[in-house]
Amino acid sequence: MTPASPRSGPLLVFDFDGVLVDGMAEYWWSARRAALELDPELSLGDQAPPAFAQLRPLIHHGWEMVLVAAELGRPGFDPQAVLGAYELFLSAAIGRRGWDPARLQAALEQVRRLAIATDRGAWLALHHLFPGVAERLHALAEEGADWLVLTTKGADFARELLAGFGLQPLEVFGHEQGSKPEVLLRLAATGRPLWFIEDRRATLEAVRATAGLERVRCFLVSWGYLGPGDREGLPAGIGLLESERLAAPLAGWL
Repeated sequence: MTPASPRSGPLLVFDFDGVLVDGMAEYWWSARRAALELDPELSLGDQAPPAFAQLRPLIHHGWEMVLVAAELGRPGFDPQAVLGAYELFLSAAIGRRGWDPARLQAALEQVRRLAIATDRGAWLALHHLFPGVAERLHALAEEGADWLVLTTKGADFARELLAGFGLQPLEVFGHEQGSKPEVLLRLAATGRPLWFIEDRRATLEAVRATAGLERVRCFLVSWGYLGPGDREGLPAGIGLLESERLAAPLAGWL
């Protein structure tokens, strides 16, 4: 489970969606189809409504995307009310529909597997690397650093996308391997310096609050799916990583 590497520099642990890859078009494409599989009576357009992108910064797991898509098809749905009470929204929506996270996740992954099997090229085309990401990842080896991916997406789907972009991380950890703090604790046991790059502030704060991860350097990317105010007043131990800083030598990140 723990990757081995001959290099002595830091191990950079990248989140996937919103950090390396912009997959907003795919999120709606897959979430919409999964929601319709579960409830064919839903009225959901081919194009994502603005509220879907507005709520995306709150979404942590793939199954939540399916639930959000389904709720967007409910008459009278108010996305503004969700912004201030997201966890309550999830509980209420699950209770109202009689679904559970495992069923939602399975529906989403089935849609993606079918898309890859029937038209892999079209599915890959729904994703785009953020500018400068590929060049920076390829250059890390010259600085004695390695990189891997830690995502709440299924590991197989992340690997499929990375291969499509010609990128080869040291390892890919998906939701199947546990929570992000849990995986980082296993990686920390190697004694190698860890740098964690993420676009979800709440996840970074959870890492900072986890015993045993005090020495992990945390970075919030400025180009990800950030909510209002996420960049403001970052606590000690979390740095803002902007595009210019990403392109700079690693020493310039600190």
